[in-house]
Amino acid sequence: MNGAEDYLIGEHLTGGYGGANILHDCNIGVGRGEIAVIVGPNGAGKSTAMKAVFGMLNLREGSVRLDGKDITGLTPQARVAKGMSFVPQNHNVFTSMSVEENLEMGAFIRRDDFTDTLGQVFDLFPILKEKRRQAAGELSGGQRQQVAVGRALMTKPKVLMLDEPTAGVSPIVMNELFDRIIEVAKSGIAILMVEQNARQALRIADKGYVLVQGRNRYTDTGAALMANPEVRKAFLGG
Repeated sequence: MNGAEDYLIGEHLTGGYGGANILHDCNIGVGRGEIAVIVGPNGAGKSTAMKAVFGMLNLREGSVRLDGKDITGLTPQARVAKGMSFVPQNHNVFTSMSVEENLEMGAFIRRDDFTDTLGQVFDLFPILKEKRRQAAGELSGGQRQQVAVGRALMTKPKVLMLDEPTAGVSPIVMNELFDRIIEVAKSGIAILMVEQNARQALRIADKGYVLVQGRNRYTDTGAALMANPEVRKAFLGG
């Protein structure tokens, strides 16, 4: 982990829905071109932490900074305009629209020609180019996830947030998605993701956050967390 301040930072995040706090003094950050993963048991507040960073949660305490600027008060829409993109776990494609229409929907905030970006997405996900005219609802789970990630990339984000991108896909498809995510990070985009497949996710992570009951339990590089016997025993199945 570098000494410079991360591009996206959530500090002392405390909040929840209704009266109860789900997050307790939680800290998360990711630098440009880095992959940061949030792992932990079910109900640990992983997705809630993502939503807090994206402005979908009322924070009682804490702040979010993007490129050194405080964005705590901004709506999710305003955060998208600042270069953040969030791919939720469910309902992340328009099933009745074609693959290409889905991708074009992703460019809604742009006023420039997005043909080049579309080409980049097709280079990254060749299967989408092949199926560009097909309805997204006819695709496999893994292909739909590629559409969802591709659509998020159409805004040319500086930060890409993924909530369980490999949920419900086969191990082969998971590895393929992770390979693509690595490629996206190499282009300089900061990637923050929540992942159930903790072991596989930490393998590709520059840094990892292990949350338990809405609190930071371990924070380290992906490799160091993989090597930590306590983390392995408690969270990675030995």
